[in-house]
Amino acid sequence: MPRYVIERTFPDGLAIPMNATGSEVTRKVVRRNAEEGVTWVHSYVTQDKKKTFCVYDGPSPEAIRKVAEKNGLPVDRISEVRVLDPYFYL
Repeated sequence: MPRYVIERTFPDGLAIPMNATGSEVTRKVVRRNAEEGVTWVHSYVTQDKKKTFCVYDGPSPEAIRKVAEKNGLPVDRISEVRVLDPYFYL
């Protein structure tokens, strides 16, 4: 399955509360993603919470865009990536 990094911009900052509401929001994202065979692996969030870099596994960039739209999430850029492990070279 291809792996992608999705860059997103949240002009007002990303706000997912650390409570039951935030938990339900993320569960809905995961469920909607699964409908298209997309898996949210994890995300990196800038300190000001205005940019995220999300790691996803999915069948195609189109599937990533489709679930992003369903989830109401912006997409600035989708880049297919591979793992570069520095310890492989040691």
